[in-house]
Amino acid sequence: MSTYYPKAGDLKESWIVVDARGEIVGRLASRIASVLRGKNNPTFHPAVNPQNHVIVLNADKVVFTGKKLRQKKYYRHSGFPGGIKEEAAGTLLQRKPTEVLRLAVKGMLPHNRLGDALLRNIRIYAGDVHPHQAQLPVDATLTKNAK
Repeated sequence: MSTYYPKAGDLKESWIVVDARGEIVGRLASRIASVLRGKNNPTFHPAVNPQNHVIVLNADKVVFTGKKLRQKKYYRHSGFPGGIKEEAAGTLLQRKPTEVLRLAVKGMLPHNRLGDALLRNIRIYAGDVHPHQAQLPVDATLTKNAK
């Protein structure tokens, strides 16, 4: 018996639309990362990009639990000495609402070239409209009980 490795013809591009309204950031991000990796496909292979695209709507209406809006910090560095910047989750959510979810999904993907390629397959929008109707996306609920 040989090890299965999916060929390029075996992979079909799929588009999924997810509504993030009222969803908890970390739980939604882990489900999105799982779909981007292709772990819900029977042809899953850890080294292959399955070409699953996720469109996230209403990213500005995600929810943090507990005191994370004030206490969770996001850091960035300019590369110069003393150039570290710190921002609370609440202010980042107001300033760039899509960045909070993007950073959460990025942290749950592999930290290599495959992870970079998978991160390019997610489109996050603060509102409830998107310009990807031509790709015929399928509405999906990525809740804990969805199958």
